[in-house]
Amino acid sequence: MAERKRQLVAHELTEAALQLLAREGFDAVTIDEIATTAGVSKRTFFRYFASKEDVVVQLLADLGAGMRTELAARPTDERPSAALLAAVRVPIAACGDHVDRALGVVQLILRTPALLGRFLERQAQWREELTRELADRLGLADAELYPRLAAGMALTAFDAVLHRWSASDGREDPIALLDDAFAVIAPALDATDGHASTN
Repeated sequence: MAERKRQLVAHELTEAALQLLAREGFDAVTIDEIATTAGVSKRTFFRYFASKEDVVVQLLADLGAGMRTELAARPTDERPSAALLAAVRVPIAACGDHVDRALGVVQLILRTPALLGRFLERQAQWREELTRELADRLGLADAELYPRLAAGMALTAFDAVLHRWSASDGREDPIALLDDAFAVIAPALDATDGHASTN
């Protein structure tokens, strides 16, 4: 029960913070304002997050975990392009399903240098996680070229779609954009069937 309450408070704090930051701008919002909007004390905020940036970073961590979980759940005989598309589709579909909430947050991240820096750091971590997952799926060593290249290509597609969707102010369909992006990279992802080697 205590853990459930903790998760509920964390969720409410995150939602309040992200919407306020997206609406007012990262630098214009104080932690006091976030706490007031969420209906908690400043002390409670610091029990969950060390800073405003950490609210966004936690969201990004959740996105990465969702991608890796989806990739791990895909059938092992599925083409690498299809498995990676399904993994990257998880956060992109969330954007499409909640345009009113997601667009402002995505634009906030892409337009705020401090947050963009953290976003790029997270993408580097996601690449490592997807690389390991792909290597495991294909029976390859992490050090081989293919898993890292494939994970990098999938995340480049993800990044390109987010930028395009953000620039369109949410008017374009992010899933259609992702499908278009993967149509470009799928032949390369599937060309070697995952057996490219450093040797």
